[in-house]
Amino acid sequence: MLYRVIDEDKLSSLIRGFMNDYEVIAPVKRDQGYVFDIITDPDEVAIDCTTTNVSPKRFFLPSHEVLMRFNAEQNEVTDYEFDIKPRVLFGVHPCDINALNRLDLVYKDCAYPDPYYVKRRENTLIVGMGCMPGSACFCNLCGTDEARMGTDMFLQKIGDKYLVSLAGVEASSVLEASCDPKHATDEDRREFRRVTRERQEAFNEDIPHVQEVAMMMDVFHRDEFWTEMGERCQSCSACSAVCPTCFCFDIYDELDPDGKNGSRVRVWDSCTSPEFALVAGGHNFRDTNRKRVRHRFYHKLNGFTGSHDYQLCVGCGRCVYACKAQINPIEVLKFFDRKGAEDGE
Repeated sequence: MLYRVIDEDKLSSLIRGFMNDYEVIAPVKRDQGYVFDIITDPDEVAIDCTTTNVSPKRFFLPSHEVLMRFNAEQNEVTDYEFDIKPRVLFGVHPCDINALNRLDLVYKDCAYPDPYYVKRRENTLIVGMGCMPGSACFCNLCGTDEARMGTDMFLQKIGDKYLVSLAGVEASSVLEASCDPKHATDEDRREFRRVTRERQEAFNEDIPHVQEVAMMMDVFHRDEFWTEMGERCQSCSACSAVCPTCFCFDIYDELDPDGKNGSRVRVWDSCTSPEFALVAGGHNFRDTNRKRVRHRFYHKLNGFTGSHDYQLCVGCGRCVYACKAQINPIEVLKFFDRKGAEDGE
């Protein structure tokens, strides 16, 4: 890992340097919040935003995408081709970087890689950005408050400078050509440690740190807590829409108006949808909101850990804002914390 330092006023030059050869996607202000979008000017980038409304997942796993074209009359199939420009995902926070690393385990680093996801991933440089936590952020409790892997470049603001960590040759070349970076000094490193401590101290202390969350999901699997949570759930799927690690999908065929040609389409799906576990014959394996809500959290906090050794929730806090019924991981952690206190009495 190489470390360099650039002045704060050089950040626009860095972004413009990327824009010369890449399509740049970054957090921008839209209406009442922030989203990741393609930019045309470095000034559009909202460097200091806490959390975007939705994650950058959609740039790798679109909510609606064509997988192939077919002719039903001739029984012919044509692979769907799409052109992905070389691009840079700029200003990604550690929680979202870790989320992409988890999606890689499902769609890229697996026995049967998804060619659509892989093509988008391989054509994208990741430039991370350090951040300060909001009131609903709990990435520190999920071990995702640092991005130890998955970036080509990472920037951390230290006073009126940025400490730049470099892991990719392409990103390093852009930095050298656009910013005239300097080597990090001992003073820069001390400032980095100070900023890191300040960030750690800024997390919401009202969100409890619960040991062995995966085990707690098993221990309290039958608790009435899930009934109460289920009664509040509206099955709107807002939680999965904003989640950076939800990866479930549905596939259906869509005919053109001529009734002969059509497309096979993949769309996002959600385990909180009443139809998600419905199978042929009308049986539904999770036919109540209680079962669906419990299953969602079980997969996030336990199930994925068992198969991939990582918790699927990265503590970004988006679902805390998206769910108006207050069904979110923080409420689950508080429940586990209460149960732990009761057992200790």
